[in-house]
Amino acid sequence: MLNENNQLKHRDKSKPARKITKPKALTAPGPNQIYTWDINYLPSQVKGLFFYLYLVLDIYSRKIVGWQVHNVELSALAADLMVDICRREKVERNQVTLHSDNGSPMKGATMLATLQELGVVPSFSRQSVSNDNPFSESVFRTLKYRPECPEKKFSDLTAARGWVNKFVGWYNNKHYHSGIKFVTPMQRHTGEDVEILVNRQAIMRNPERWSGEIRNWEQIKEVYLNTEKSKSEVKEKRLHKFKL
Repeated sequence: MLNENNQLKHRDKSKPARKITKPKALTAPGPNQIYTWDINYLPSQVKGLFFYLYLVLDIYSRKIVGWQVHNVELSALAADLMVDICRREKVERNQVTLHSDNGSPMKGATMLATLQELGVVPSFSRQSVSNDNPFSESVFRTLKYRPECPEKKFSDLTAARGWVNKFVGWYNNKHYHSGIKFVTPMQRHTGEDVEILVNRQAIMRNPERWSGEIRNWEQIKEVYLNTEKSKSEVKEKRLHKFKL
């Protein structure tokens, strides 16, 4: 009877549960293949007001390929940043996929139109799921926990830009990143890491200097974003967490 009268539907005030599909898995076999980007808040000395750090990261090399600090969040500003990055990195059409969350600057009409014009493929996280954009979250954590990060809030836009500029210089050129075998993002981005890791491997294999197991210094060939984990991997991670 209910079915005949079209009454077998969701009738609560709350919205019905909806299926959320995980974003497509992406693979970066080299630099300038997969970028991720996000916007982070930088506190100002005026309560409730912030400066906004737009930051784009190459997941293969971990190099920060572009950044800007503004006092507003706008899709047009993000679009201008991508135009500048594509010009400096000599990005060709359909070469790069740009991954981000679902914020309004990421999905703004100006940004999407610019990406289409540049030939950059957009990719988006699930709503309210930060794990879908882990590389951007990681670099922001590194930024916030740097010893040089000022305890006092930024006095103005110039001060915020000056500090971020120093951080990016350190991160790209001096930071030995654990995720890419302790080479700098710039070394990885330019391919210098190949010779560096070969030399390390040769030194570690010298039996007169080392005994027992040695660190694996083989280059990481591919970097993955949003890959599906097997049941065994998930189970092993849970067991490891329980042991700790």
